[in-house]
Formats: sequence, C-alpha cells, structure tokens
Amino acid sequence: MIAYMNSELKILGVTPARGGSKGIPRKNIKNICGKPLIAWTIESALSSHLITKYVVSTEDEEIAKIASYYGAEVHHRPAELATDEATTLEVLQNILKTENVDIVVLLQCTSPVRTKGLIDRCIEQFIASNADSLATGFMCNLFEWGTYSARRQDLQEYFHDDGNVYVLKPDLIREGELWGNKRQRFLTEREENFEIDDYFDFWLNEKILEKRESGKR
Repeated sequence: MIAYMNSELKILGVTPARGGSKGIPRKNIKNICGKPLIAWTIESALSSHLITKYVVSTEDEEIAKIASYYGAEVHHRPAELATDEATTLEVLQNILKTENVDIVVLLQCTSPVRTKGLIDRCIEQFIASNADSLATGFMCNLFEWGTYSARRQDLQEYFHDDGNVYVLKPDLIREGELWGNKRQRFLTEREENFEIDDYFDFWLNEKILEKRESGKR
C-alpha cells in the first residue's frame, strides 16, 4: 500500500437503502445466496482497510435492524428523502450535514458482487490521481439499432459505470454535484458489472454469488 495511505484521511462509506422498491418489493433485504441483499455490500465495506466509517442510510426500521446486525452504523434519513423522487445526491448531502470527511465512497447494495480488495483499490486510484470522482465500470460498444452500420470490432467503445463503487469529493456533493471535471475510471471484472433492477438481474447476481462462494473467491 502506498505511503500516503498512512495519513489520517477520514473516508466515509455510504450505502443508501430505502424501504420502497417497485421493481422487486423489499429488494434491499430480499434473501440472495443465503443472506439479505444488503449484507453483501455491508460485508464488503467493513472488509475495507481504508474506509474509516461506514453507514447505511435508511428510513426503514427493518432495514436498519438488519444493517445493525451485520455491523453497519445506521443513519436515519428523513421520510422526504425516502421517496421515488429523492436523489442519491440529496441523501449524501443530508449525511454530510453531520459528517466532516475527506472522501465519500458510495456503495450501492444493488451491486452485491465485489472482488476482495476492490473498494480499497478504487480509493487508492482516486487519491493517487487527485480526482474529483471515480466510478467502476466497463467499456461498452452498444448503440441504438439503425444508427450504426460498422462491424462490431470497429465500433467506438465508451466507458459505462456499473453502479458498483463510486469515490467522491465531499465538497462537490455539498455544492450540489457528484462527478466534477476530473473523473477517473476503474475497470471491473465482468461479473461485477450487473446491477439489480429486476428479477432477472437478481437471479443472475445470485448465480454469480453462488459460483464465487463455491470457489471462495
């Protein structure tokens, strides 16, 4: 680990987890591969050597109890920030009203597949590059049908964030922005790219987790 990691940086990990979910009811605590969905993200966050404080932000009592059981600190968010219209930016701004930190690491529980050490490698790259933000993701060459006729291998790739890990400057968040101008990309493994939005995503992530658990990867 690089030398500057020994400095006293305050690094806050945050997982937003509201109770409402229309695609999959109670998604954040639905059982997947033997434990609640949110537990996979909590365990990854708590395994980080660089995150100095980790909270789960929720208005839901059951989610709060499960988060506490798995070792997370709970940040009780106001009801107005638990609606379909509430944004992640607003949730982070609310947390930062009482947290004075150097770095914010956003870890969504809809991305339960994380290779060991992923979070810390993202934080290290963020610090080393003096970035405003960092996102995990993959190179994508999808395009709208009828707009491109080149061969697949000739398509222009672009970076697509996968929702797994975001590392952010808190000052930007307070100013009402997430990404800033200086953005870093962190390419993740294919198995880490799948967010859970619907039942197929849930099934797919469960199969990936089962495979990894069987091999203790």
